[in-house]
Formats: sequence, C-alpha cells, structure tokens
Amino acid sequence: RPSGEGRPGSQAPGEGSGLRGSRSGLEGCPPTLAAAPGSRRGAPRASVPQKLAEALSSQYGLVVFAAGLLLLLAWAVHASGVGKRDLLCVLTALMLLQLLWMLWYVGRSAAHRRLIRPKDAHAGARWLRGSMTLLAAITIILGCLKIGYFVGFSECLSATEGVFPVTHAAHTLVQVYFLWGHAKDIIQSFKTLERFGVIHSVFTNLLLWTNGVLNESKHQLNEHKERLITLGFGNITIVLDDHTPPCNCSPPTLCAAVSHGTYYLYPFNIEYQILASMMLYVLWKNVGRNVDGQQHQSMQFKFREVVAGPALGLTVLATTIGVVVVYLIQIGCSKTESESALIMFYLYAITLLTLMGTAGLLGIRIYRIDERSLDESRSPARKLDADLLVGTASGSWLISWGSILALLCAEACPLYTWFNLPYSVLVMVEKYIQNLFIIESIHRQPEKLSEDIRTLRVVTVCNGGVSLSSCLKGTAVAGDVASPGSEMTPCTANGHTGLGDGCGREGGEGSREGAPGPAARPRFLQGDRQRRVLKNITAFLFLCNISLWIPPAFGCRPEYDNGLEEIVFGFEPWIIVVNLAMPFSIFYRMHAAASLFEVYCKI
Repeated sequence: RPSGEGRPGSQAPGEGSGLRGSRSGLEGCPPTLAAAPGSRRGAPRASVPQKLAEALSSQYGLVVFAAGLLLLLAWAVHASGVGKRDLLCVLTALMLLQLLWMLWYVGRSAAHRRLIRPKDAHAGARWLRGSMTLLAAITIILGCLKIGYFVGFSECLSATEGVFPVTHAAHTLVQVYFLWGHAKDIIQSFKTLERFGVIHSVFTNLLLWTNGVLNESKHQLNEHKERLITLGFGNITIVLDDHTPPCNCSPPTLCAAVSHGTYYLYPFNIEYQILASMMLYVLWKNVGRNVDGQQHQSMQFKFREVVAGPALGLTVLATTIGVVVVYLIQIGCSKTESESALIMFYLYAITLLTLMGTAGLLGIRIYRIDERSLDESRSPARKLDADLLVGTASGSWLISWGSILALLCAEACPLYTWFNLPYSVLVMVEKYIQNLFIIESIHRQPEKLSEDIRTLRVVTVCNGGVSLSSCLKGTAVAGDVASPGSEMTPCTANGHTGLGDGCGREGGEGSREGAPGPAARPRFLQGDRQRRVLKNITAFLFLCNISLWIPPAFGCRPEYDNGLEEIVFGFEPWIIVVNLAMPFSIFYRMHAAASLFEVYCKI
C-alpha cells in the first residue's frame, strides 16, 4: 500500500486533481463513510475547561506585559520615584520565575523520558533553533560587556545592574537548552499549569525585548539629535538624554569601549528575544492540541544548480555594507556630506526595492501557472509566520505614509527629500508583494513522493459493493509499475469504476502523448527549470532581506536623519512614531529572511 493511503487526514499525491472527478463515484455512500475518521470535519473540538484555561493564562500574560510596559515607560520619561533599579528588579524576578518553571519542566520530562509524547513537526525547525543559538551566544557576550561596565562604574551603580546581566546570561543558557529539547512538544499533562508557565515565558521575553529596544532607541536618538544640527535643524533639537553614571570609570579606555560595544550587539539581542518569544508562543498554542495524522516533510538545504540568485544576493549584501559604512561616516560631518549620504542611500534603496519587487512578482506568476494544491493543514507555527509578516510590515508602512504626507504638506522641501517619495512608495509595494509570495509559498503542497508513488488506489464502499480503482499518471509511470508484457490501462476497476471519468482525465493529463498541461505554461518554466527559477528568486530575496536588515539595525536610519518629518509633525510626535514602528520594521526583515529560508528548503 502506498504511503498516505488510508491514513486519516493525509492527502496522497495527485489528490487535488485526480479526486475531483471521483465525487460521482462516492455519491450515494452513507455520510459516515464519506468522511474519513480523523478528518478535520470529524476532529474533536477543544473542551470548555481547556478553552477556559487558555483564556485565563493569556489574560495573566497580558496583565504582566502591561505592568512591565508601564514600568518601562515610567523609567523612559523619568517618572518620579521610578528608577532603573526598580525596572531591573522586576525583570530579574520575572526571569527567575521562568527559570524555576523551565527547570521543573525539564526535570519532569527527564523523569518520564521513556513515554512517547506527540510532537509538532512544523514547530522548532533545526535551522531555527540554530539561529536562536547563535543570537543567544551574542546575547551572552553582551551580558559580559554589561558586567564589565558595572565593574568599571561600581562606585555609583546599584547592585541590581550587576545582578541583572548575570541572571540574564543564566536565563539565556537555560532557555536555549529548553527550546532545543522541547520546542516541538505537545503538552498533554498538567496542561493548566504548563499554560501559565509558557505564557509567562512568552511575555517575559517580550519585556526583555522591549527593554533592549528602549535602550537601543535612546542611543540612536542621541546620535540623531547631534546629526540634525549639521543639517540646519538645530532649532528643533532638545537636551540630550544622557544616562552616563555620575562617577569616573576605571580604566576609562576600557569603559568607553564597553559602552560603545554594547550598542552594536543590541540588534542581535533584540532578535534573540523576539525569536524565543515566537517559539514559546507556538509551544503555548500546542498545549492540549489534538494531533492529526499528517507528517511534516523534512526539509533539506541544497545549494546545487542555484547560482544566479545567491551571486546577485551576495553582491547586494556587499554593496549594502559599503553603503552603510559610507553613510555612517558622512552623516553628521557637514550639511553637504549629510545630504550626499541621504541621496546615496535613497538611490541605492530604490534600485534594490525595485529588483526585489520584480523578483517577487515573477515568483507569484510562476505559482499562478502551477496548479499544485494548497496545504490546508492547521499549524500554529505556520499561522504565526503569516500573521507576523503582515503585522510587522505595518510598522514600515506607518513610517512610509508619514514621510509621504510630510513631503506633500511641507511648505519647502530640500532637493534630497524628494528621493524619499519613491523610496517610501516602494517600501510599501515591495513588502506587499513579498508577503504574497512568502505566504503562498509556505502554504503550497510540497511535491513529496512524486517519483516514488506511481499508483493511487481508492477503495469505495457504496450500497454494499466494494470497488478498487487504480490510477496511473502517464505512460512512463505505467511502464514502471506494470511488468513487461502485461496489459494495464490508465484506469482499471474490479466490479465498477469508483473514480469515474476523473481518473481517466488525470491519466490523460499526465501522459506525454496525450493532452498537454496548461497551455499557457512556457516550456522554460516546467519541471526542474521552474523549481530552479523559484530557488534562485528565494535565495536572492533571502540575501536582500538580510541586507535591508543591516542599515536600520546599525544606525543607518534616514527616517531619523531626513529632518523634514520633524518640521511637519513636530519633533517629539515623529520620534515617538519612529521609535514605535522601527523595531517592527527591523524584525520584519529578519523574519522574512527566516521564512524565505524555509521556502528555499521546501521548494
């Protein structure tokens, strides 16, 4: 029996086209036989206590997150009675509580390691955990620098600023170990307690992410205020928000190097925290989940016969690094050099976004030509990927609309600001196209077992009669299955044909001498060539998204340095908009790159 036959909830290759015509053969069957056991229609629904526990745990997480956000806001605006020590004490307590839960879960799992537990094959891919481990290693290095910073300023810093990085490093190590071993778990025992533990971990990481974003934004804001003076916008600047401790550091050179080095590592720490939050959220959604019979196809990374996309993408990556270096050197030196740096960045970004949009449109066109069915299996990890793509793209869309309105409403616009108009429009269009390409790619049914399984047999039970139907896809397939000298037609049946005319149509479409495939499909987009083109497109977009993650993550932000938006909207309102939207825009590029890597392995 071929793999996937008779398995509840599974879909055999060719089912999307060959079984459309079999509906007539199933007419008259009892309703209990028409719906296979374990199918989505007959799947058991979540019980009321399970839904109640999920609602209670989510509300607990939101309460913790809201309280933490208010504390972060109070510290950011220098509220009376709220200091950095209070903030770090709360974050340390949250991390310690999560540490206790993770150690308890790991110990309980080790005690029952011989039990067979269900797993979510879509969650916690190996490459995803590997990326998280790399980012976690950089986060630990950042913690070591913070410890060195505390030692240098130990005379005027509270003990919490030394305890926090140590706790954060231990929290990072245990969390990486926990996610490596249990990210795929579908928890079926102690479900209420586990829901609270997992959701606490999700929002603890989100608060740590928010704290990192706030610290990094303060540093970027100070640099931005200094650059505006060189562009002639000194009248809108305010006092620098300097948080240097009120004492001397020993040795001064080491402290200065540590202080500057921490801000270059903050982007990696920010990405680690949000990535860990995503994996923990999928674990929370999987608590008490009913597993269907579908198995996720293992993805393999193959670099064979894919040259054009990676070569062009690596060229873009090298060029981006050069543009960022020149931008950071020239911006803020003088008015002429700052304007030249902005024009250079806009022209480069316009060219790159145009290429990415064109590649995305070509990929969508290939998918429209291909008639492969969609994979409609429900997976929390896959749904989260699609939701995050759309949700985080809204951050850059907000900034782009603000820049467009500023250009249209400003009384006088310098020449270099007009390059911001096509740049802002292309940012919105390119992300819209890329989201469509990625979402359609991750929901495509993979062409698994297309070479190994040549026969599809369907057993139908109708009015007491049993029929066995066999469909062969193409004359070459029939030659492989049938023995030499035997006679076999594309559709044979014992009793009566259960698939009707649909089976014959499938065999005719798959044969080389029969009717061809879709008439509109060009020859250069068939079979392996189509797959090769899609792989090159995906590799190119993957490297381009990494390239576009680098500039804003390391201080190349024309939304700050343009200066026109601050005049139209006001300095503080525009800075608030950018500080709220920019972290989502930065995360979008990294998440899009991760999704494209998964698409590349799946094609």
